[in-house]
Amino acid sequence: MKIAVVTDDGKAISQHFGRAMYYGVYDVRSGKVEGKEIKPKVVHHREGEAQLHEHQEGYKHSTMLSSIQDCEVLIARGMGRGAYEAIKQSGIKPIITDLIYVDEAVEAYIKGTLEDHPERLH
Repeated sequence: MKIAVVTDDGKAISQHFGRAMYYGVYDVRSGKVEGKEIKPKVVHHREGEAQLHEHQEGYKHSTMLSSIQDCEVLIARGMGRGAYEAIKQSGIKPIITDLIYVDEAVEAYIKGTLEDHPERLH
């Protein structure tokens, strides 16, 4: 199983999915992390860029997810409802956590103790 976590530095979980620069991708086998890598992530918001129109939202989200299509789970600390739904529709389980650190969240997911906080969606 592969778990993706949005991050800007490989250590902390980014507070917003759309603005995160990278994915930390963890390869988990038999309940243990067997490998991890950092993958670049398309950023959906950049200063000075106009917002995409509503009909382009699906394209924007699918582009951001293209490098983690082999992952089963995506962990973030916050995101918009549109991104959350697009992630679910792509077959990836989104989890919104209140944990700060990537390794801590991945270990909690593996142990089955990572709490999902969909009330943090905006």
